[in-house]
Amino acid sequence: MSNGNKDFELFFDRPTEPVFVAKGDRKAVFDVPSNYLTNRYKPLSVSLTSRFGEDAAERIPIKKISLPNTSEIEKFPRREPFTVFIPYHRELAAQLINIMIGMKNTDDLKSLCAYIRDRCNPFLFNYALSVALLHREDTQGVNIPNFMQSFPEKYLDSAIFARAREEATVVPEGQREPIELPRDYTASDLEPENRLSYFREDLGVNLHHWHWHLVYPFEGPRNIVAKDRRGELFYYMHQQIIARYNAERLCNKLARVQRLTDLKSPLPEAYFPKLDSLVASRAWPARPANTVLQNLRRPVNRLALDVDDLIRWRDRIFEAINSGFVRLENGGQMQLTEVDGRDEGIDILGNMIEASPVLSPNIPYYGNIHNSGHMFISYSHDPDHRYLETFGVMGDSATAMRDPIFYRWHAFIDDIFQQYKSTLPRYTVQQLEYQGITIPSVEVQVSGGPSNVLQTFWQQSDVDLSRGMDFTPRGEVNARFTHLQHSEFTYRIQVDNATGNQVRGTCRIFLAPTNDERGVAIPFTDHRKMFIELDRFIVTLDPGSNDIQRQSSQSSVTIPFERTFRNLDTSRPVGGDELAQFNFCGCGWPQHMLIPKGSPEGFPCKLFVMISNIQADLPLVKNVAEVCKDEWMSGCVCDCKCGCHESAPKQVEQDTSRQCSDSSSYCGIKDSLYPDRRSMGFPFDREPRNGVNTLNEFLTPNMHVQDVSIRFTDRTIVRGAR
Repeated sequence: MSNGNKDFELFFDRPTEPVFVAKGDRKAVFDVPSNYLTNRYKPLSVSLTSRFGEDAAERIPIKKISLPNTSEIEKFPRREPFTVFIPYHRELAAQLINIMIGMKNTDDLKSLCAYIRDRCNPFLFNYALSVALLHREDTQGVNIPNFMQSFPEKYLDSAIFARAREEATVVPEGQREPIELPRDYTASDLEPENRLSYFREDLGVNLHHWHWHLVYPFEGPRNIVAKDRRGELFYYMHQQIIARYNAERLCNKLARVQRLTDLKSPLPEAYFPKLDSLVASRAWPARPANTVLQNLRRPVNRLALDVDDLIRWRDRIFEAINSGFVRLENGGQMQLTEVDGRDEGIDILGNMIEASPVLSPNIPYYGNIHNSGHMFISYSHDPDHRYLETFGVMGDSATAMRDPIFYRWHAFIDDIFQQYKSTLPRYTVQQLEYQGITIPSVEVQVSGGPSNVLQTFWQQSDVDLSRGMDFTPRGEVNARFTHLQHSEFTYRIQVDNATGNQVRGTCRIFLAPTNDERGVAIPFTDHRKMFIELDRFIVTLDPGSNDIQRQSSQSSVTIPFERTFRNLDTSRPVGGDELAQFNFCGCGWPQHMLIPKGSPEGFPCKLFVMISNIQADLPLVKNVAEVCKDEWMSGCVCDCKCGCHESAPKQVEQDTSRQCSDSSSYCGIKDSLYPDRRSMGFPFDREPRNGVNTLNEFLTPNMHVQDVSIRFTDRTIVRGAR
């Protein structure tokens, strides 16, 4: 990456400090034209240049350009919370993204950023610049910090910042000690839901949710929004969150989450976030128990919605599911069907439920039920703005997963998808089996422990707050937080290949609780929804017996701790495609949360392993011209940028060695087709065939189930300690 492109990283540093103040460890200062300064600083331009430039280690010139009209964006208050869930905010973000994407080169984009950064809401600027840098061809190597580095207030107890400022002011850099974040600071043991706080408030889990929505925005230019199977990914990623959450609830002797079906009854769940916004200079509002959703009338946010709108949209979506087609704005119809063995209806449905102006087939009729539900809940404490309160944590993708109601709302959203899935043909034995392939045995090996017993415990890790702490002394200031962790383990899978030839297949590994909250076996129609995908990878099978070994750290679902909480100065790859992939790589479930917590006595689970036929797994390109028409250049199988027009379907094997393929199950692969043609969640994404009532009855010879347990030990280790 050129030094010029590296300068973009500095715009994320200390988001409310003016652009002319030294940024980053480079102590770099932007030399901005005097007319780029805000009105507050223009009269001081000469003194500011000498005052803040004299200690600069590097000066970055900013050229004058003909600036686009950003007046509407500048009207949005700088100290106001921002969220893409509010249509007005989303429109402003899309406007700024379009302007940033449209700048003719990186120098002009840098000039725009230097001008708009101090005039624009910091949250809005961060979001728009992140999306633009991710999707411009000439900024693919720019490192985007994780959101916590810029805005730690969205993740950490407010009490920690006063201590952090004291530490930074009094103690010299290099001698500062980490400030420990309490494990339970939002509720006591009197609140049963607090048993799940380690999951809901986990920093890595919330960063994953934020980064996923950054990579898959629902508004903006079509080439940014219309990624391969975006709607289906929205369904599957959130379905897996609910499956994981239910497993955690059972580990903590709580019943599975109850979906939020009655939208007019009181919400028994309360949430008091204990977060302060350093940028917005106000506390995040709480939601008391038994709050009732009310019609939204908030002119300041340009919001006017009725709770009945949610009910109306829900009923119309169910109408589409039951009829098998979606009504289009022009009066036509769009079928919700399978095409070439792939369920394309789920993709349409996903883009309707998280309504994208670019992809939704009919927003006036089907509305925007997912985002609006978040808004109703996040404003339930002040629906008409009479108390001048802003939205709660449910109103921000960076914080929404902290709230217990998030899981009830998404259980409701998932139920809509499951209703659709129940209309699809069941998988036949022929669709599930792989002739000649059998799995005699599966074993999980944990270093120093018994086989098939996974080990979990607490771990403490440090994160640097300094990049998000404006107007404090420079230098590292660490917070130490406690999170769940597991011992690394290895899958050992015996596979017999009786075909007589070397063949290939896709190994799929899932995990689910054995019993429900009552301790009894779960009917398969419900059990299938509780399976958590742990890994998916391609295997080559020689004739005869094959011993497959796979490390848990290689999971196709997760990213390592160092990437979730990456330090841009120490973890950046060097050169080529790896650099272009780096920002996308922040999307992924955190590795430390791969396995549910378990229990001291050992939480019983079913480990499911399947080898599927790769001929039905590889992505399929039907026609290169059709692919390119949809702006999917990566699908062009002849590398001639739409100059070829093959009529025969062609399978395209994705390069799973690419740097960002390790979290492909939830995030896909950058600039590429989703690496699996099967429906996401296969083989558990549909109702079982007739006569199948248990997991064992579902199995075909190319599948195997192993009983495992997860044993939790209440001990805490510090990352890096011996």
